[in-house]
Amino acid sequence: MGDYTPHTLEGQPVSNDLQPNKLAHKNVVSSVLHQQIKKDPPKIVSGKGNYLIDSNGDEKFDASGGAAVVSIGHGNTRVKDAVIKQMDQVSYCYLPFFTTEPAEKLAKELVDSTSGNMSKVFIVSSGTEANEAAIKLSRQYFAELPEPQMSRTRFIGRKQSYHGNTLGSLSIGYHQARRAIYEPILSQNTSQVSPCYPYRDQKEGESSEAYVKKLAQELEDEFQKWGPNTVCAFIAETMSGTSLGFVPPAPGYLKAMQEVCHRHGALFILDEVMVGMGRTGTMHAWEQEGVVPDLQTVAKGLGAGYIPIGALLVGQKVADTLFQGSGAFVHSQTYQGHPVACAAAYEVQQIIKEEGLLANATRMGDYLGKLLQERLGGHKNIGDIRGRGLAWGIEFVEDKASKKPFPSEKKISGLIHLAGLQAKEGISFIPGSGNADGKNGDVVLISPAYNMTRADVEIIVDRTEKVVREVLG
Repeated sequence: MGDYTPHTLEGQPVSNDLQPNKLAHKNVVSSVLHQQIKKDPPKIVSGKGNYLIDSNGDEKFDASGGAAVVSIGHGNTRVKDAVIKQMDQVSYCYLPFFTTEPAEKLAKELVDSTSGNMSKVFIVSSGTEANEAAIKLSRQYFAELPEPQMSRTRFIGRKQSYHGNTLGSLSIGYHQARRAIYEPILSQNTSQVSPCYPYRDQKEGESSEAYVKKLAQELEDEFQKWGPNTVCAFIAETMSGTSLGFVPPAPGYLKAMQEVCHRHGALFILDEVMVGMGRTGTMHAWEQEGVVPDLQTVAKGLGAGYIPIGALLVGQKVADTLFQGSGAFVHSQTYQGHPVACAAAYEVQQIIKEEGLLANATRMGDYLGKLLQERLGGHKNIGDIRGRGLAWGIEFVEDKASKKPFPSEKKISGLIHLAGLQAKEGISFIPGSGNADGKNGDVVLISPAYNMTRADVEIIVDRTEKVVREVLG
């Protein structure tokens, strides 16, 4: 651990002037333990539609939807009214003891949105908590089978992946910068295989079918390495988030990985915390892939950021096993099924349905991808522009022909993010790094609200182009 370098949550190395020293608190006003301890971030005082307004009165176009959270824009009065109405009824009760109408309605809404493929819902407060619950439920499933399989204790994830920042969820993913300092205290019963990353990993002349077959064989080999009867589950983001930069799965990839899992009796878990709940143009990203997960996690777009909320969706096979076994899930959280959060999320989902926002996300996403390619596809430092629906990633490279990434020390995606926040352009992206090899590589993510208009898309692309050319020429 002697060569450890601090990184931000997005994987950006912390600059030297932000390294710890004895004057750390001298000029800092805030009592909040911000990610950058020595520098207070801009203070946002209001938000309306696609814009955030800071304490200087400057507007910033929220092209990232926060962290791909804001699915219906800021300041929606319907959601506010739903929250107030629920608070007038009951603001909190402990769900292991009771249930509430908002929790029941939201759970049914989620089950129905899967056409009944998922049968139960465990509602929590974040995507990380949803993934923690998925890990626990996977283990309990095998313990509750008519013939218990207690040897199943391992989990297989993917490199350059991210499932949350608690120790359990951090263990199953592999974002090198986010894990580094915590490695000694992470679970030792996890391992990772290669991500689905055609831009960098699919060889020249290699067909998509051959590439997928190679990845499936790697997963098969990982099962055999540890013993197939020791693996609880394989977990993957249906479409990667900040760790790779919204890389859609290659055709047939998820089907191939699911087949390996089910051949060995392991569970197939899809993490849709960032790309689920309509972000890719369908309510669930797996609907476009011809698969149904055994367990699925969602969060960000579920409540659109109005109140923290996430959920674990449970497939029929797993739910039936618990029902026929102990009849209980050995897990609980203080704020599970929080009635106010559920009321807010339920209203968000009604707005998405009633306003046709899934179809709009597809239309505006196609337009956004087209304009990004036209305006920036030929830039000498842009290696790839990829995405689906309203989830788009731009990957930056030092050399376009060789795909050589910028060294991490240059912090290119961080510089682009900071340049966008300046009043001159006023646009917010999600920066990410380490996508190329765990350390090097730069991406920025664009993930705006689903109620975008063509004019909004044009503003995003215009400002993005200006920022990129300002930083990279």
